[in-house]
Amino acid sequence: MTLNSAAGLERMSRPESPCLSLAEVAHLVGGEMVGGSNPLITGVAGIRDAQPGELTFLGARRYQAYLQTTRASAVLVGRTEAVHQPVVRVDNPALAFMKVLRYFSDAVTLTFPRTVHPTAILDETVHLGRDVSIGAHVVIEGGVTIGDRTVILPGTCILRHSRVGSDCMLYPNVVLREYTEIGDRVIVHAGAILGSDGFGFLSDGGAHLKVPQIGHVVIEDDVEIGANSCIDRATTGITRVRRGTKIDNLVQVAHNVEIGEDSILCAQVGVSGSTVVGSRVKLAGQAGLTGHIRIGDGATVGAQGGVTKSVPADTVWSGYPAREHLSALRQYAALIRLPGALDELRRLAARVAVLESGSDRETSI
Repeated sequence: MTLNSAAGLERMSRPESPCLSLAEVAHLVGGEMVGGSNPLITGVAGIRDAQPGELTFLGARRYQAYLQTTRASAVLVGRTEAVHQPVVRVDNPALAFMKVLRYFSDAVTLTFPRTVHPTAILDETVHLGRDVSIGAHVVIEGGVTIGDRTVILPGTCILRHSRVGSDCMLYPNVVLREYTEIGDRVIVHAGAILGSDGFGFLSDGGAHLKVPQIGHVVIEDDVEIGANSCIDRATTGITRVRRGTKIDNLVQVAHNVEIGEDSILCAQVGVSGSTVVGSRVKLAGQAGLTGHIRIGDGATVGAQGGVTKSVPADTVWSGYPAREHLSALRQYAALIRLPGALDELRRLAARVAVLESGSDRETSI
C-alpha cells in the first residue's frame, strides 16, 4: 500500500455559532436588503417552521399567507413582493435560499480523520493520494487508486483495479466492483452498488444461460448517486454516467446504458439495457425505460411514465405507454369521462331496443 496522507486525527473545523447579518446575506446572494433593521441570522428554516434568528424564503404564491405568521427574522422574496418584515429581494428566492443554506451547511460540516482506520484491509498495491480518509472495516483490493482528499466511510468494499478520483465521498457500505472508474467530486450514498453484473441471459432448451458481463462502469466528474441505487457493468464496453448527472435513491441503471451530462434521475427510475439518455434529461419518479431506445437532450418523462420508444429532444412525455404529454392529458381526461359515457351509451342502447321492438310490432300488424 502506498500512503501519502497527514498523520493523526484532524479536528472538527466549525464555528461554535455560525451567523450572518442580513446585509451579509444580501451580499452573499446578490440581493437588495429592504427594511430598517439588520438582524443577525443564525440559521435557516422553512417559512412555517422558522424561529427568531432564522432566515426563510417565499418560494411559491401558495405560501404567501405564511408571511403573516412566520416568526423568521427575515425573508428572501422576489423583486416585487410586498412585505412588511425585513427582507432581501432577489430574482430567485429558492436559489438564494440554497446559497445561504449551503453557507450554514459548510459551517457545520464535520471533517474526517485523514488516516486509515486500523480495521481497514488494504492490499499492498493500493495507491492512496494525499489526505485520504479510510473508515472502519473498509476493504480495498489490489491495483486500486484513490485520489486526494477522498473520504471512504465504514463498510465500503472496492474490488480490484478500480479507480476513485479526488474529493469524492463514499458513504457506508458502498460496493465498487472490479474495474469501476469514478471521477472527481463524486458522491455515492450508502448501499449503492456500482459495477454489478448486467442482467443478461439466453434461453437454451428452457434453461437460462448467463451471458458473461466483462465490461465496466465509468462515472464522470461531479455525479451524485443515491442510496441503494445500482449501476450495472456493461456486457462488453462501458456503462457510463456523464458529468454532473444526479441520481436519486433506488434507481436501477442496466448494462451498456449511457446517461448524458447534467441529467436528473428521480427515485425508483429504471433504465433498461443499451438505452441512451441524453444530456439535461429529467426522469421523474418511477419512470421506466425499455431497452435500446434513445431519450433526446432536454427531454422530460413524467412520474411513472412507461417509455417504450425513443423520445425526441426537448419534449415532455408521460403516461403508459408514454406519449407526448398533452396527448396523455387528453387521454386521461377521456378516461375520467368514460364511466358517464358508458352509462349514456347503455341508456341509448335501451331506447334503441325499445324503438326497434315497437317498429317490429307495427310491421307485424
